[in-house]
Amino acid sequence: MTPEQIGFTFLYLAAFLLIGKWIRIKVKWLQNLFLPSSIIGGFIALILGPQVLGKLAGFVVSDNSFLTNGIMTKEVMEVWSALPGIMINVVFATLFLGATIPTLAKIWEYGGPQLAFGWTMGWGQYVIGILLTILVLTPFFGLPPMAGALIEVAFEGGHGTAAGMAGTFKEMGFSEAYDLSIGLATVGILSGIIMGIILINWAVRKEKTQVIKDVKGFSTLRKQGIMEFQNREPAAKMTVRPESIEPLSLHFAVVGMAVFLGWLILKLLIWIESVTWGMWTDSAFMTYIPLFPLAMIGGILIQVVFNKVDNSEILDRRMINRIQGFSLDILILTAIGTVSLDVIGEYIIPFLLLAGAGILWNVFGFLVLAPRIIPTYWFERGIGDFGQSMGVTATGLLLMRVVDPNNESPAFQGFGYKQLVYEPFLGGGLVTALSVPIIYQLGAIPFLIFAAIMCIVGVLTGLLYFGKK
Repeated sequence: MTPEQIGFTFLYLAAFLLIGKWIRIKVKWLQNLFLPSSIIGGFIALILGPQVLGKLAGFVVSDNSFLTNGIMTKEVMEVWSALPGIMINVVFATLFLGATIPTLAKIWEYGGPQLAFGWTMGWGQYVIGILLTILVLTPFFGLPPMAGALIEVAFEGGHGTAAGMAGTFKEMGFSEAYDLSIGLATVGILSGIIMGIILINWAVRKEKTQVIKDVKGFSTLRKQGIMEFQNREPAAKMTVRPESIEPLSLHFAVVGMAVFLGWLILKLLIWIESVTWGMWTDSAFMTYIPLFPLAMIGGILIQVVFNKVDNSEILDRRMINRIQGFSLDILILTAIGTVSLDVIGEYIIPFLLLAGAGILWNVFGFLVLAPRIIPTYWFERGIGDFGQSMGVTATGLLLMRVVDPNNESPAFQGFGYKQLVYEPFLGGGLVTALSVPIIYQLGAIPFLIFAAIMCIVGVLTGLLYFGKK
């Protein structure tokens, strides 16, 4: 593959991002779903690629025709299939860069209730998924025990985490898990937004919300995904002079160093294993760990250093957010555009069972546990964790913005503090990355027991400590 061919694949990316945005502006029902343009563009790419258009064209053209890949070239699909696993490292490396890391006492005070609720939901997804796998998916459909982790990987982690786990799935002989988890992540985002809006309308009618009394306040521009003129603000700050280095270049370099530091940590872990317990047990556990959670640790370490030595505050969180958002758009579009519909079709019943079990658990947790764990503004605060447990963090933020548009409740503050403790472990953190290798090495039962204990810890902490306040 030539550099020109690789570069041409990014022109395809640009085209489908623009197509997704144009459709979002023009189609009303997509506006009402607040569906990101990257997801819309990803679906259009999937339809126009080898999975749909290519197969249909195969009935009327020869096997060597260009249309057997749809309008996508083989090189485009090859590069696109690798991009999600690369971009997820950038997304996780940026999670804490440019952010102020508060004390644990402050996190516990403001984000404790949402941490207890989110902790319960995340570990509960493992419990539900593994039980479903042990009782149904393995004996009746022959899926390996690792399938029990897919609900948490896809729902809490989203497309990025699913893409980041692709290498791990392949190493363990369950490469189909990538397509299943990408499909589940798509179902999670769609159902999270749809059910979230339904729950908000229900809560307004039943007077469960304390901030808003109707959900008709969104302007046409906002539904189209365009910032209202009066609310437009700079996307980032110029923290360094461009004649010395372009601010975007500086922030990109810092993000790159965070990923590189994570890579060094991973290589160090692999080496330590090879010269210690790996010498006697032939263990290769560390080689199954994906890079993205360690890139997050690399970002945290770099931010700690900047907090001590950077008196000029040259790292701008908004600029970091732009890099993160750009990477996430590419990740989502390419992940959806390259998903294998054949795999999902082959495992359609297990796929639907996993999706249904995950959705039912999340709805149950939100309606039954959230009011009892979160002492004040339970709906405004809990809907964010519900959105995250169904899709990704952005889904939770969107739903919170609907029920608390002017930030009148402690929802956003509590959610942000909760993320500082939650993200390093669940929703794409270390536990998410290690769950599949652990189940592969030790079996489903030990991890099920551990997940059940962690879920119970979250429930009891929420009910007996925060719920009593």
